[in-house]
Amino acid sequence: MAGILDGKVALVTGAGHGIGRGHALELARQGARVVINDLGGNAKGEGEGRDADVVVDIIKARGGDAVADYGNVGDEAAAEAMVKRGIDQWGRLDIVVNNAGIVRDKAIWNMSVDDFDLVMNVHLRGTWLTCRAAAQHWRAVAKAGSGRYPGRIINTTSGAGLLGNFGQTNYAAAKAGIAGLTLTLAVELAAIGVTANLISPGGLTRISSTLGMGAPKEPDDFGPDEFDPLDPSLGSPAVAWLASDEAQMVSGQCIRAVRDRLSVLKGWHEAAGITSGGKRWKTEEIGKILATDLFGTRAPGLRMGG
Repeated sequence: MAGILDGKVALVTGAGHGIGRGHALELARQGARVVINDLGGNAKGEGEGRDADVVVDIIKARGGDAVADYGNVGDEAAAEAMVKRGIDQWGRLDIVVNNAGIVRDKAIWNMSVDDFDLVMNVHLRGTWLTCRAAAQHWRAVAKAGSGRYPGRIINTTSGAGLLGNFGQTNYAAAKAGIAGLTLTLAVELAAIGVTANLISPGGLTRISSTLGMGAPKEPDDFGPDEFDPLDPSLGSPAVAWLASDEAQMVSGQCIRAVRDRLSVLKGWHEAAGITSGGKRWKTEEIGKILATDLFGTRAPGLRMGG
């Protein structure tokens, strides 16, 4: 049976384990040829390896096609090379799924600048670098042809980036930054037919296992119809659909996929407001206005934090 991604070529970063591995396997199952990028280090970004080869072998054993890439997404030349790898291998690139990530969790008073910079480098800089390389390619193809190319970008955010989480000022800042990046990409690339969306997935991975949630799981540990609430691939069908031609009209959206629930998330919006009537706000008066009219009893659901 034909898949919804037949003929497409995809790059999935951080695809050696967990969520990225699940995305890569599902994209391949739907007919895409996949560049499997993974540096091969641990959840803290330490070391290198050939973890990508394992996923390539699984895909090929299932009748699909894939190639490994071991580049560091935070390195400009490596990011450009991994985007180009699919083009060199199969003559095109249609889908970029940015999933590569590491954690170095500490409360802010204990976090080093290196811990902050490294997490930002992998998550935010790495996502930006691959998106830029893909956007440059798609824009060139569009200009040389019909003016449009149905490219797909799916970037990874998280609950920490959307809601905050103790001990993750670096990770949360990066994931929030990825959300802002993706919304802007959706605006910038709309004219050439490229969509950009966010996935906020769950699952028991090498990263979440550092929070004491248990041993990580791999998506290929489960059968195609088996449900485990901690399976890291539960959000992968949503990623595959966003990558398809069916999702051409969906851009700038965030899908939260955790356990058996899919949700569409919306960002900052005005929950309550009040006007000064054309006068300048006065510091001596604004506290009462904020506490009572905006955070207090006149604005249900909004309360002063504690």
